Amino acid sequence: MGLFSRSSAPAAAVDTFDPATTAVDDISGNYVIDPTHTYIGFSARHAMVTTVRGKFEDFAGTAVIDTATPANSSVNLTIKAASVTTGQEQRDGHLKTPDFFDVANYEDITFVSTKVERDGDEWDITGDLTINGNTQSVTIPFEQTGSAKDPYGNLRVGFEGETSIKRTDWGLNFNAALETGGVLVSDKVKLSFDVSAIRQEA
Repeated sequence: MGLFSRSSAPAAAVDTFDPATTAVDDISGNYVIDPTHTYIGFSARHAMVTTVRGKFEDFAGTAVIDTATPANSSVNLTIKAASVTTGQEQRDGHLKTPDFFDVANYEDITFVSTKVERDGDEWDITGDLTINGNTQSVTIPFEQTGSAKDPYGNLRVGFEGETSIKRTDWGLNFNAALETGGVLVSDKVKLSFDVSAIRQEA
């Protein structure tokens, strides 16, 4: 079962891009996430009628991949909360206040894996997600999307993943009631990851 099957996206989405490549059969090794070719984003419902999407532009991360013993694999990610952007300056400013990410007091959002499981090209990564000093465990299903040697000789691997969380579990409680029922911002937020990682030579 692939990532798109898990998220119930249309089957046609699988064929949107050219087929992925496979440069190596075993991707085991130590990796650094390439921030210039990685997307870490989120989406939430606004006024219960539309979806607002955003992303983080400043982050760094490492990963250890062990295909033979997946439990030995690990991920460590640090995101600068102030790098949040939704394409609208006023909204971005609000997201940086204590109503949401409180960037003056909590500079970093972090994810540290606690368990990694693998089934073929599918990886379930469970870890501690910390936002505004609050830590909760989340599991993110990822699909390995290929490997390639780039023009500079780097071995790259790709992964795509997504999961949904309730932002109030991390103390992001801001909201406003609508006259017609419902609330201004959904509690449920979808997190999306499109990761390119470069293997480090020993």
